Amino acid sequence: MSLFEQLTQRDRVFDFLVPEPSPVDVRHGPILYLEDVTVSFDGFKAINNLNLTIDDGELRCIIGPNGAGKTTMMDIITGKTRPDTGSVWFGSRHNLLRMNEPDIASLGIGRKFQKPTVFEALSVFDNLELAMATDKRVLPTLNARLTADARERIDTVLETIGLEALRDKPAGILSHGQKQWLEIGMLLMQKPRLLLVDEPVAGMTEQEMERTADLLTRLAGQQSVVVVEHDMGFVRSIARTVTVLHQGSVLAEGTMDQVSNHPDVIRVYLGEEA
Repeated sequence: MSLFEQLTQRDRVFDFLVPEPSPVDVRHGPILYLEDVTVSFDGFKAINNLNLTIDDGELRCIIGPNGAGKTTMMDIITGKTRPDTGSVWFGSRHNLLRMNEPDIASLGIGRKFQKPTVFEALSVFDNLELAMATDKRVLPTLNARLTADARERIDTVLETIGLEALRDKPAGILSHGQKQWLEIGMLLMQKPRLLLVDEPVAGMTEQEMERTADLLTRLAGQQSVVVVEHDMGFVRSIARTVTVLHQGSVLAEGTMDQVSNHPDVIRVYLGEEA
């Protein structure tokens, strides 16, 4: 099934999760700017004059076919890839192109990859404790004692991700969906301002997809959330604004209905453009 067919179909839409206005006032402006960003690999422009703005507290969905530049875009934001040209700012003061990956993460930018990476031999609680934003040097880690505030933070995150009943269970016994939620919880322990989430529902059951949609829509407003996803039914369920990438640039942007009826999207994904 082509991307255009997925865009226009309405199956598997969770009606109870049709997005409502964010509970947080985001009118104070953008938190992430990418302006005129271009990056080439062996002469191929993976990102081509990309311009993208994400508002503080916004939930944004990024879609597009394989090779559209979605992963490279996230690599640039997190410092893994340096563009050839352009500028990338977090808020109005932080030039991300002058920072390395650890420093960018410490600013409050968290990235969740498609495949969950949790410590399977440790409990759910211990995974969250290890992920806490604390001094990770050897001596401070060995001498660390969990404070009441830290326990409260873990309890809050456990409730947010819906794993309270499994707090003492080893992460290895969790289902695929539960591991995805745990990894999101590990990012939340670091109190991020921006979450980049890559294909969160790949391999999930319908029930897990619904819970993931609920989780991400609840996080929006507390954090800015950027979701890269191929499942269009899921995207339609959570999206307030959708950005369509094509050949490393923004092809269209708007609501799901607006982008699925955009003439450029129709032209490209019906195969009328080479």
